[in-house]
Amino acid sequence: MGDAIAASRKAVGVKRALFLTGGWEGHEPAETTAIVATALEARGFHTEVATRIAALEDGDHLRGFDLIVPNWTMGTLTDAAERALLDAVAAGTGIAGWHGGLADAFRDRTAFQFMVGGQFVAHPGDAVRYDVRLLPTPDGLLDGIDDFQLTSEQYYLHVDPSNEVLATTTFSGEHVAWIAGTVMPVAWRRRWGAGKVFYSSPGHGVRDFAVREVLELTVRGLHWAAR
Repeated sequence: MGDAIAASRKAVGVKRALFLTGGWEGHEPAETTAIVATALEARGFHTEVATRIAALEDGDHLRGFDLIVPNWTMGTLTDAAERALLDAVAAGTGIAGWHGGLADAFRDRTAFQFMVGGQFVAHPGDAVRYDVRLLPTPDGLLDGIDDFQLTSEQYYLHVDPSNEVLATTTFSGEHVAWIAGTVMPVAWRRRWGAGKVFYSSPGHGVRDFAVREVLELTVRGLHWAAR
């Protein structure tokens, strides 16, 4: 019955997103998933939530989704799940996420990090007030979203130079003097085979998503990444 319903939805053009939710509870994975999934549903998506990493191990099942959204800080990815996930994205399923749920997930999996395009390494000063500057894109992906300020973790990341950067922040050096003036990507998009990848670093918890620009940036990126 479930497969028949899924086939019916695809037939009428409804996009399907699978959220993988869990990991470190400090990032409020269940609560932030609910916020973003609700916003995505308002744009016509059907969403499902999985709470076990084993949900990623069935490659045929993953390829039935238009988008996969890991929201799982740290944790351990099995060999089978990593292989199935990378293959599904390479075949055309999109992958997208925010904050530690994607860029601090599965720290020992470098192939996963290669696909994502970056990895969290620090947030100097913990919660600080910082500026986010959005960049223009040829397709107008972020048109109508203004630059904004956020009080949260300002992520310092190791990033792939092949990313298309969508937003940046500049470190003041107040907490780590030698990175003063460093311009760091906040959001990017990229390709992995036939699949699209989107990442945005704001989204530490529910409070971040109360900032309109954070939620809009995230949802537009997810929408773009979907098959």
